[in-house]
Amino acid sequence: MPKKNIIRNRSFNFALAIIKLNQKLVKQNEYVISRQLLKSGTSIGANVEEAGAAQSKKDFVAKMAIASKEARETKYWLRLLKHSNLLKFNASPYLKEINEIIKILTAIVKTSQQVDKR
Repeated sequence: MPKKNIIRNRSFNFALAIIKLNQKLVKQNEYVISRQLLKSGTSIGANVEEAGAAQSKKDFVAKMAIASKEARETKYWLRLLKHSNLLKFNASPYLKEINEIIKILTAIVKTSQQVDKR
């Protein structure tokens, strides 16, 4: 039975939610921020996926660190949309999930780096 990969699943499902959100934002004629959000929000999972095929521990940590940076950028765009009041949408579930993803990625990066220092 394959091992369950929480961050892989969560980042993939989050990317799907961001794609759907992007479609709604475009329907409301918001193109610039929605595009940035789409790029960063889907990049998280892409980097997590790449980390799964890392050639070394250092490569794994680097990919996960990039995923973490993309998650933080995604949070920025979500906060900007929420506080700008340009559009009507509930950012709370997206912000809640991205905060959880950031926590998981931060823990993965820190733990992986500590293993190398032992």
